[in-house]
Amino acid sequence: MPVSDDLYRLAVSMIPGFSAGLLLSLYEEGISPEQLIECNNSELESLCEESVSIPNHSIRLEAMQRAREEERFISQHSISVRFLGTSDYPLRLAQLPDAPLALFVYGDADLDATRIVGLVGTRKCSRYGLSFCKTFVDELAGVHKDCAIISGLAYGIDAAGHSAALENGMPTVAVMAHGLDMIYPAAHRQLANKIVKSGGAIVTEYPSGTRPLKQRFLERNRIVAGLSDAIVVAESEIKGGAMSTANLACQYDRTVFAVPGRCTDLSSSGCNRLIYLNKALIYTGIKDFLSELGWQSKVPGPAVKTPVLFPELEGDCAKVFQLLSSEKRPMTLDEIHLITGIPMSMLMSAISELEFDGIISRLPGARFECAT
Repeated sequence: MPVSDDLYRLAVSMIPGFSAGLLLSLYEEGISPEQLIECNNSELESLCEESVSIPNHSIRLEAMQRAREEERFISQHSISVRFLGTSDYPLRLAQLPDAPLALFVYGDADLDATRIVGLVGTRKCSRYGLSFCKTFVDELAGVHKDCAIISGLAYGIDAAGHSAALENGMPTVAVMAHGLDMIYPAAHRQLANKIVKSGGAIVTEYPSGTRPLKQRFLERNRIVAGLSDAIVVAESEIKGGAMSTANLACQYDRTVFAVPGRCTDLSSSGCNRLIYLNKALIYTGIKDFLSELGWQSKVPGPAVKTPVLFPELEGDCAKVFQLLSSEKRPMTLDEIHLITGIPMSMLMSAISELEFDGIISRLPGARFECAT
């Protein structure tokens, strides 16, 4: 029976030491996922234009065996997998230098939603923090009910953010630090079920059987930051996990907000520190939050963009626009990639830029067309 490309991609994601940069560079050289698994070291090295460190063939074959086992698990539990370098991989995440090679998704949330806000903070939150989460999400829902709230399903602020989103009928996404064969903390299994049943999702970069070790919580924070347009730190101590998410968000050029607190409150010390160091904007209310992000607070109807008849474009952006203009039909990312020959990582960046400028529009099924 033929082996699918996705099974090979799954195996590649399980090879120790493979980074996003290395994988995309190999793909751009025309090396397929199948070759990355099946070719022996000398064959693979002969295909590479530049010298790269490639794990031993036996290690790659072991990854293939693990992938076969994982394929059975994800099939049995209706889990989807998004692979870096493919059209259904989240565009925001694809831009990260340390993007996960695979993302396991349980649920139907749109990870490319127009607006996504990360709401993070301490597990040992105060009434002030809990009250803020409810008020913030309530007010955000009053303006942009389709905005997704993303967090980590932990006790405290994370759970408060997810719960407030569910109460408002908003999509919410929980990013886990372990495989999808378990929920940690176990006390939040019911919350996790509600998230999925309400159109949200539970996501992770880890295959089943992966335990929630301390380092993995830090690793998962980059996914929360990377999937978000903005991060809001509700409450955090100076060494809290939310500070890690905020620092990563700064590196990824995301907008970070911190909710100020009394200087004597340990649970607000991290937020106050972020503001002091100019790593976060001070949260002063929903109106200023929306204004900073360019999200209109009053929308009388569907936003109408002024058509751009002759946009001044160059490079990859120009190639994509010219193709979509000439085809006059929606096209998938894979189609655009095959016709233009633009490397997938660079194509995703060009697509994001054109979308941001209102020159192209995204349609259901990850298809794109000119907005003019």
